[in-house]
Amino acid sequence: MQAREREALARRVLDLSPAPATEVCIFDEDSALTRFTHNSIHQNVAQQNLTVRIRAVEGKHQGVASCDALDAPGLRRTAERALEIARLSPEDAEMAPLASAGTFTAPTGAFVSATAQASAQRRADVAEAIFARMEAHGQWGAGFVTTASSGVTLATSAGLLASYDATDAGINVKANASNSTGFAEQHVRDQRALDGSAAGRRAAEKARSGSDPRAVEVGDWTVIVEPAAFGELLSYLAQHFSAQSYVDGSSFLSDGLDRPYAGENVTIRDDYAHPEVLGMPFDFEGSPTRPVTLIDRGVGRHVVTDRYYAARLNVENTGHALPAPNAYGPQPRTLILEPGTKSRDELIAQTKRGLLITRFWYIRPVDQRQTIVTGMTRDGTFLIENGCISGGVRNMRFNQSILGALRACEPARELVRTGGYAYQCVVPAVKIERFHFSSGTEF
Repeated sequence: MQAREREALARRVLDLSPAPATEVCIFDEDSALTRFTHNSIHQNVAQQNLTVRIRAVEGKHQGVASCDALDAPGLRRTAERALEIARLSPEDAEMAPLASAGTFTAPTGAFVSATAQASAQRRADVAEAIFARMEAHGQWGAGFVTTASSGVTLATSAGLLASYDATDAGINVKANASNSTGFAEQHVRDQRALDGSAAGRRAAEKARSGSDPRAVEVGDWTVIVEPAAFGELLSYLAQHFSAQSYVDGSSFLSDGLDRPYAGENVTIRDDYAHPEVLGMPFDFEGSPTRPVTLIDRGVGRHVVTDRYYAARLNVENTGHALPAPNAYGPQPRTLILEPGTKSRDELIAQTKRGLLITRFWYIRPVDQRQTIVTGMTRDGTFLIENGCISGGVRNMRFNQSILGALRACEPARELVRTGGYAYQCVVPAVKIERFHFSSGTEF
């Protein structure tokens, strides 16, 4: 559904709603996935979802109801249900008034027609290019190729009407050799940039280089963490940058802003307009989203806010509200780590003895306040000796403070958009000193 169609639907809902004040949020998704294993496509699925979320407001009471109906009776029933829920709900002292008209400029390139119109044959062609690389190395690949388009329209009875459309395409591939594996991924807005051959080559070469993995001692290691792994690690820091976490004491930033928390070479931002992001220029309250420097050269500077927390903290609203009501407060959308000056290969060449990590797996929090997490390496862990990769290493379990890693890291210069978890990240490979591994494995 195009933006103008969603906007027309939103106006219909506002006309049908019996509530004194109404907010309508329409989510539209059209996604497809081609899945493969053993160098053969075995599943092709596609889905179209449209959700109409209606928030009715009466005084300080609010209620939410959702539907996928497009007919007037179904929309009216949903709006009436939202008002009934509002009347049965307690007052919400944190609720902000509905937003009025605003002007937002979406970054150019977020929506690409070629991706929205991508065919199953196109995804199959990308997969076939992956298979060719696998077969050339005597390996088999498993993973998927995705294409998707999505849209959001937000409207209020106070006069707000805003829309955003985007597309995404991606590759996720795991190469399987006799006793080793390798991984590669790619995330783009334009599916024409998908390169199955390059992704297949990277994964296959990792599986080949990691054959006959050896065990190494546990303890503190110098590690080169590639973007797919580091992006997932960094995503576990995202909730700390919420104003709600800052206020309730669950964030490391609750110890105070304008204090050093990371190395001087670490700057982390949230910027919807970054060319690797091209995100939504407004939040779910209808406030404009602003770029925010969260950590500036190691110093914790800002948290992201919605209207309630901006007023409570007496700061300018950054425009990071989630759909109301919610239990999470404002949240960053993308964490961007500013790059360094050296290439990944230069970081490896300057490492006397260390580990190269392709991917982490099953990361889980251990101590939220101290940013300690645990997880495993997976699909490509290598020993570095005298600046060269000397062979594969068996997977290991780590227990590590994320802030501790950021205090002892050196970012590379090439930024990569990563995905596959709750928060999108744009990060380079990173060299980290004294990264702690607590145990080994047999694989």
